Amino acid sequence: MACRHFPISILPLMVISMSLLNSQTILVEARQLLEVTLPELPKPELPELPKPEFPELPKPEFPELPKPELPKLPPLLEFPKFEVPKLPELPPFPHLPELPKPTLPTFPKDVNPSHSTSP
Repeated sequence: MACRHFPISILPLMVISMSLLNSQTILVEARQLLEVTLPELPKPELPELPKPEFPELPKPEFPELPKPELPKLPPLLEFPKFEVPKLPELPPFPHLPELPKPTLPTFPKDVNPSHSTSP
């Protein structure tokens, strides 16, 4: 198997970059950004736009339509009630003997079955 090592020249660059990450200048610049106050600018005034005037439209007049007469429903018929026939009782089921529950084979805890010892 091949093994690659980092060149020695990269080590100083890594030390310098790690030391720059922990600097206080970033915190100071962030604090200065929070303390900056911006000057207030005057709000521009917009001229008022004239409201549009729409002419009134005449309301349409519809002629009255005659209401259709619905036919009357006939009275509901009563259906006779039927008697439900009684079914004969079923005979009792025969008693079945209880079967033993199957068990799975167990592996020893110190042997991992996914690793094979034979090639």
